[in-house]
Formats: sequence, structure tokens, C-alpha cells
Amino acid sequence: MPERVYAKGRITESLSFIAKEMEEFDVEYASTKWQEYAKNSKLQKLIDRTIENILTAFIEVSGVVLTENNIMAENYPDVMKKVGGYFRFKKTEADILAKFAIQRNRLAHRYLNFRWEVARFYVANRAVLKKLLNALHRYEKSKTT
Repeated sequence: MPERVYAKGRITESLSFIAKEMEEFDVEYASTKWQEYAKNSKLQKLIDRTIENILTAFIEVSGVVLTENNIMAENYPDVMKKVGGYFRFKKTEADILAKFAIQRNRLAHRYLNFRWEVARFYVANRAVLKKLLNALHRYEKSKTT
């Protein structure tokens, strides 16, 4: 199998992006109520796009980790579930990661009826993403030492 190498420094840049976006979300949007979201289309776009960007970046970096370790995945939910398994997350956490990929698809494909549900899912389960972010940082750091 040919060796696949992600552009040097790209994972670190992606992880920095994710951390910054997650922090911004926590400060700016995490406490948003349905009434605010429903009446403000600009706020909707900001929340939706921020979550979509975070999840897309997680899927991308997770796919790289799997590729570097010769682990095949069928689709985005499988990528997220398998990266959770790779980092020895609890099964429930790996299942949540897989659901995040489904939520990302709902945003990317503009399933309008689900957008608020995606935002609430993100808020309720972002601790699992933070755990993954820490695992990815440790993984990337281990490659340079």
C-alpha cells in the first residue's frame, strides 16, 4: 500500500482551527435559546456554519489518522466511530462521534428541519469532541517526539 502523507503541519493547523472555533462557539453561541435562533437568520447561519466547520475539520483529521494507521472506513460516521475506537473511547462516546458526522451532513445538505436539533446535539455532546481534540493533539505530538 502506498504511503500517504498529509501536508506537514496541516493537522496541527486544523487542530488549532478546531480549538479556536469551539472556543468561539462556547463564548458566543452555546447559550443561545430557540427564540433567539428562530427569529435571527444571521445568527442561524453563524451557528450552523460554525458547527459545520468544526465537524468537517474533525472528520478530515480523523480520516488522516485512520489512513496513517491503515484503518479503512466506509463513510463519515464510520470514520468518526473508528477514530473513537482507535483512541479507545467508550463505545457510547464512539457512537456519539458517529452521530456528529450525521449531524454535519444535515447541516452541509441544508436539512432545514434539523438545524436547531444539530445545534442542541452539538451543545449537549461537545465534551466528547473536546476529548477527541485532546487525543488528536497527543497523537500528533507523539509523531514529532
